[in-house]
Amino acid sequence: MHYKLISENHKYQRKELELKALLEITQAINENQPEAVLGDIFKFTCLVHLNIKSLLLYVSKEEGFEKKIAHGVKGKVPPYIPRDQVKDEKKSGQLRLELNAEFSFEELETYLPVYHKEKMLAILFLRRKDREEELDLNFTQALTNILVVALENKRFARKQLQQEVLNREISIASKVQQMLFPSKLPDEERLKAKVTYFPHSMVGGDYYDFIQQSEDVSYFCIADVSGKGIAAALLMSNFQATLRTLLRSDANLPTIVKQLNYTLFDNTHGERFITFFLGKFNHKTRKLEYVNAGHNPPILCREDENEIELLEAGTTILGAFEELPFLEIGNRDLSADFTLHLYTDGLTETLDEEEREFGEDRLSDFVKDHLCIDPGDFHEKFLDVLKAFTGEVPLRDDLTLFSLSFK
Repeated sequence: MHYKLISENHKYQRKELELKALLEITQAINENQPEAVLGDIFKFTCLVHLNIKSLLLYVSKEEGFEKKIAHGVKGKVPPYIPRDQVKDEKKSGQLRLELNAEFSFEELETYLPVYHKEKMLAILFLRRKDREEELDLNFTQALTNILVVALENKRFARKQLQQEVLNREISIASKVQQMLFPSKLPDEERLKAKVTYFPHSMVGGDYYDFIQQSEDVSYFCIADVSGKGIAAALLMSNFQATLRTLLRSDANLPTIVKQLNYTLFDNTHGERFITFFLGKFNHKTRKLEYVNAGHNPPILCREDENEIELLEAGTTILGAFEELPFLEIGNRDLSADFTLHLYTDGLTETLDEEEREFGEDRLSDFVKDHLCIDPGDFHEKFLDVLKAFTGEVPLRDDLTLFSLSFK
């Protein structure tokens, strides 16, 4: 009878300690304590209130399990266990670890896998203080589950917050980028322009511009920066500011291109580059000057000759070399009406459902069949053809088509 009373008292004491442990960890979670504090409280409650001498807690992270809590372990244990080294045999109830020879969990007595909705969130390895005294594994597992789910919720909330911050940054970058593009394109008798621009994401790497420098002189350009996202948008913003400054200074085309290349190389040290086409047309002299810096050659349509020409003269991509290795300025005397189609490689590299590219030949053939028509009509008809080609296949890159008709 006396032994039974002692046993019952011991049982009640153990339950009291377990309740204290549960209260401390749930209170810390309700107070929204940091992850490090939650970990310390969990370790403290396990060591003080439960029959635990040593413990290791590995928590799920990306492609494996990361060591989060360790106490009383003298041997060498891995800081990270890849998921493919954890063999969870649910039928037999066994957890098998395929560790490197340098690591071992032999000094630890048992392990407890922690699940949440069929997903293994953690593994707790432990050793008892008193081998004669039982350890309530179900309670220990439940307590660990409470901690790990709280840590998982914190990680999810942090990730969500980071995503919200990123979305705000992308939204701002997108608005800034929209300000780079001309707010209005010419639509008059002597010059009409039309653009179709489909960014791959909220922030694209394509850039087009039109600048009426004087009554007689028009500048127009198209560019494609390597990479995507905010970094590409910022680089393009800097590029546009430099270009506009140079145009206001009335610099000639060789000076403009060399300075753009120097500024870009100075900013990126050759790690990023831009393909670029810049054209200058004098309505009075009817002279077209241009430079193509590694960009897809624009298509020139001469109405009087009923043929097309690719404008390839220029130089290499900008930003790859500190000094451009060569530079050729293209010149054309265009007394009759003509049309120019500028585009980025996102157009010609658009795929169909069999992963075939639209290609430059299809574009050239379409232009030949629609020579010197109104830019608005040209874009409408071309987009119908492109849509029929791609079907339901989404864009892989930014797509820009910029057409100008000179009368």
